[in-house]
Amino acid sequence: MKDKRILYVSSEVVPYLPETEISSMSFEAPRMVNKQGGQIRIFMPRYGNINERRHQLHEVIRLSGINLVINDLDMPLIIKVASIPKERIQVYFIDNEEYFKRKATFTDEKGELFDDNDERAIFFAKGVIETVKKLNWAPDIIHVHGWLASLLPLYLKQYYKGEPLFKESKIVTSIYNQSFDKTLNMDMVDKIRFDDIEDTHINKLKTPNYSNLMKVAVDFSDGLIRGSQELPEDLESYLTNCEKPVLDYQYPEAFAEAYTEFYNTQIL
Repeated sequence: MKDKRILYVSSEVVPYLPETEISSMSFEAPRMVNKQGGQIRIFMPRYGNINERRHQLHEVIRLSGINLVINDLDMPLIIKVASIPKERIQVYFIDNEEYFKRKATFTDEKGELFDDNDERAIFFAKGVIETVKKLNWAPDIIHVHGWLASLLPLYLKQYYKGEPLFKESKIVTSIYNQSFDKTLNMDMVDKIRFDDIEDTHINKLKTPNYSNLMKVAVDFSDGLIRGSQELPEDLESYLTNCEKPVLDYQYPEAFAEAYTEFYNTQIL
């Protein structure tokens, strides 16, 4: 992977959030590429339960300061950055007072999904792409992890389809069995439609449950990875029939060779 540019976009990354399949692989995969001489960038949301002082987050003024339009509202984009200790790996955090100040990730104290998780996902996707544009850093591969990041393939291939910086970029999405119950806000499809994304691309999101969100990510990815040993039955079937390169589940202690080969032979 020497000199290849890989952008990792994840809803969660260790050590900033507790260890899960998603947060662990969102750290281990970029560390692997980094050791192989590749260039990496990692992006995640700056949730309010991330301890900024302990992890030494600081705002990047030159990247902050633009507004993203979400459902006809101007929402300020704040970019923060931190370094993972001992790894020489930087992580960029997408922040906004309205969406990410609360001291939780996806649910309230009763375990109910936040009503604006749909807008947070739109904001995160747009925020990552706008920040990478400001960095003027053209990735060879964009690897997406987690459902809050799952709108990025759709937005990159539709809303930003004329953006020359990403003309050669390929998208890989890892599909995990780390889902949510019920649905996101039922107005989600209208908010995405506001960005002039055609109905044919987002019909599935009229029922914005976990499986449909991930199916839309599959539709706009160039390759897929089974991030969990077992997946919901309908997602497993969708992956099997998607006619795109799919890498089977890899055990964490032995994923590096398989991921490297998949990137090099199936994606690049």
